[in-house]
Amino acid sequence: MAGADSHGRGTSPQLRLETVGMDSLIIRLFDRIEESNMAWVLAADSALREAFGAALVDLVPSYTTLLLHYDVAALEEGEARARIQAALADLAPGSGQQGQLHEVPVWYDDSVGPELAPIAARLGISVEALIERHGAHDYCVFALGFAPGFAFMGVLEEALTTPRLKTPRQKIAPGSVGIADRQAAIYPSRSPGGWNILGRTPITLFGRNEAGEPSSRFMPGDRVRFVSVSREEFVRLGGDVTPLEERA
Repeated sequence: MAGADSHGRGTSPQLRLETVGMDSLIIRLFDRIEESNMAWVLAADSALREAFGAALVDLVPSYTTLLLHYDVAALEEGEARARIQAALADLAPGSGQQGQLHEVPVWYDDSVGPELAPIAARLGISVEALIERHGAHDYCVFALGFAPGFAFMGVLEEALTTPRLKTPRQKIAPGSVGIADRQAAIYPSRSPGGWNILGRTPITLFGRNEAGEPSSRFMPGDRVRFVSVSREEFVRLGGDVTPLEERA
């Protein structure tokens, strides 16, 4: 699986397996976080689900790995490892491993995005230029975690790299759009957080699907495009204009 792949998507994975529990294995494909990883990770996800069938308890894709939880009543670890090796022996990313593209409306404003002006000042650019650059890239969803529906996205333009806040806020409003290091995220619910908040979206990120099951708007492999909207459009879409600090 090593070397450059035939699809022109960078370096192909080098498979390593790590035991993390009596019924769980981490499948490590890469060492570096790259957007091109996700086509491989999603291809591995599909192949492993087919290979394990009813013996699969859970499978969680992430930046460079997949966490596989299998039924120990059906498989011993050696058998699980053999299935993984066989399933991924001829792994190749397919054109169908792109995920969905989501356009996310964002109201960028100091009242709901308190780090907007300070980051622009630090970079020596206008707030308008920062907004334009933040929305100029389609962000890959690498993983879900921290809170239901919270998607870790990247990779942020290197020049916009910004460390997390030294002192996290106690309460972040739902829909807050933030950046930290070279990642972007949206807070799906009211929670503490240390990301730099640039604005707010009116969309709901987590709820229940038609079958009544918990459902996240974003899934690993999806892409997110932030689209700047006016205050009026934000309100029309159902957005809450209460300033962030007033919600704290």
